[in-house]
Amino acid sequence: MKKVLLSSSLLVSCLGFSQISQNVNLLSNWFNPATPAEPTYAIKYNGVWGWVDPQDNKEYAIIGSSEGTYFIDVTIPTAPVVRDYVPGRRNNCIWREYKTYQNYCYMVSDDGGPPNSFQIADMSYLPDSVHLVHDDDSIFERCHTIWVDGNKLYCGIPRAGVIGGTGRMAVFSLANPELPLLLRKLETNIPSTDYVHDMFVRNDTVYASSSNSGLFIYKYNTGPNTFTTINSLTTYPGQGYNHSSSLTPDGKTLIMLDEVPVNLPCKSVDVTNIMNISVLQTFRSTPSTIATPHNPHVVNNTRAVVAYYQDGVQIFDISNPSNVIRSGYYDTNPTDCPSCPNPNYSGCWGAYTELPSGIILASDMQNGLFVLDANGALVSSELTEDAAINLVVFPNPASDNVSVSFSLKNSAEVSVTVSDLAGRTIFSEHLSLIPGANQSDIDVSGFDAGIYLVTVRGEGFSLTQKFTVSR
Repeated sequence: MKKVLLSSSLLVSCLGFSQISQNVNLLSNWFNPATPAEPTYAIKYNGVWGWVDPQDNKEYAIIGSSEGTYFIDVTIPTAPVVRDYVPGRRNNCIWREYKTYQNYCYMVSDDGGPPNSFQIADMSYLPDSVHLVHDDDSIFERCHTIWVDGNKLYCGIPRAGVIGGTGRMAVFSLANPELPLLLRKLETNIPSTDYVHDMFVRNDTVYASSSNSGLFIYKYNTGPNTFTTINSLTTYPGQGYNHSSSLTPDGKTLIMLDEVPVNLPCKSVDVTNIMNISVLQTFRSTPSTIATPHNPHVVNNTRAVVAYYQDGVQIFDISNPSNVIRSGYYDTNPTDCPSCPNPNYSGCWGAYTELPSGIILASDMQNGLFVLDANGALVSSELTEDAAINLVVFPNPASDNVSVSFSLKNSAEVSVTVSDLAGRTIFSEHLSLIPGANQSDIDVSGFDAGIYLVTVRGEGFSLTQKFTVSR
């Protein structure tokens, strides 16, 4: 089934704002200027996933929009090319999520109103096209999130179809990848369970983000076809609406996020002994952030990549889960979309980290697909001789003065500059500094209200952070 493609040359564009990043570089940004914003949050793009074709090793980004799904060739990461587009059953969608199994892409949406559908695409025909092999509500009509573990598909909050109403969580067999078969609903064995908003599953052990109830760990028992409860974490620091999680390959640390209310911290959870789990540390992109972590993705046992509303892609060193340190970031939406109906729900939706090339695919709700090189933040390495770390701007927002603090390994000549989003330098100073903690105090009382970038630069390092001046 060959589809008519939109011209790629019309879909590749650039954003007109300054880069706010540390140890992460932008390779390319793609978005379709014609994509409409749905009316509730002004979301144009949502879920993102990746796939590598085992036949030719080409890499693809799969990104959802308010109206459908794009399959984008990122084999040359600086020049993404749209290979196909699959319209959704309904428009103005807030939610779309994706997972892949073999050569199939599973596409779900949780938007109500006009009829929705569960879609399955065969990607084996790429780079020519994808073939839609399932597009109806016979299995289920809607679903909030999905996860593939082995040959099973787990679904959070599935609705209608064989579910018969609204389910908490369900597992399907992928023995026939084009026609998933319902195996079990969670509530069949555990009727008192809350809705499973999202889940991370490994070897049929389910780390279930169970909405306002917290984290629950379930086991799907293949032989008897039952779910049993292993453990739960229902009271913990920074608790809210338990949204999503990701597990380290060694199975010792779970990175867990709560979405509502806004501005809750990330959590590193010790799950080494699954019968005795606890929060080791709560952490944020910056101490002064007002942003919300949305979706995590763990890379090996030492890094967590967190997609943040407002703060973009944030990368944390979790090699010591009791002392988590940010190792890099890239803000996909520095202006935080002041024109959006609710700016708290703007910026980065998700990030995918598992392509063989090592690039990161990030989806921004207003600005589309970002292809990032985060090698400097993902690979453990010693600091350069005069490296600066832990750049913090406080208070943020500010009205009179801001303090810019950072640490140096050795003595260094350092420049501190402040620029606006148009790139104009508003303030600059040169400092000769000593090892350890350092601070620059800047008078912003004469600045206009708005967003500014402060950059600390020396030989071998450059760090940038944004702050807001309010009046």
